[in-house]
Amino acid sequence: MPESTTPRSTLIVPHSTNPLAELLERERIIGRITELFLATDRRDWPCVERCFADDVRFDMSTVGGGAPAIVSGATIAEGWRDGLAAIEQIHHQAGNFTVKIVAEQAEAFCYGIAYHFKRRRTGGNTRVFVGSYDFELEKWSDGWRITAMRFTCKFIDGNATLDAPE
Repeated sequence: MPESTTPRSTLIVPHSTNPLAELLERERIIGRITELFLATDRRDWPCVERCFADDVRFDMSTVGGGAPAIVSGATIAEGWRDGLAAIEQIHHQAGNFTVKIVAEQAEAFCYGIAYHFKRRRTGGNTRVFVGSYDFELEKWSDGWRITAMRFTCKFIDGNATLDAPE
């Protein structure tokens, strides 16, 4: 017999009095992370900004994003807007979520793939980032907000200089 009947994808606070509420919060957390990726793909920068708390521990160092730092959601959205401006299409896929909730704080993990597409005369139209994300979130009055985000790149495939001028 297994030690716990708790699904592996969610670690629920011990002695929870309302497992259904915990499950709903898990879905809201995954929903917030998914919203971040979809808003990025749509280039909806105000929505991207709203996914984040005021101050975010942000680490994209494994893909050349500089040293980890505390930045605002607005700074992240502006950086992505500017950094992705030359890319014609962006497509994120996320899965294999795990979520741990403790009161008003949460940690989440997922695998992620980001496709970038830009038509090039010489071919090499795509760049693909494959890795995993670690998030920390905090519950606000309007829902969960991301307070920390780290991308750990496993590999990059395709045209590494996709956004460079031809």
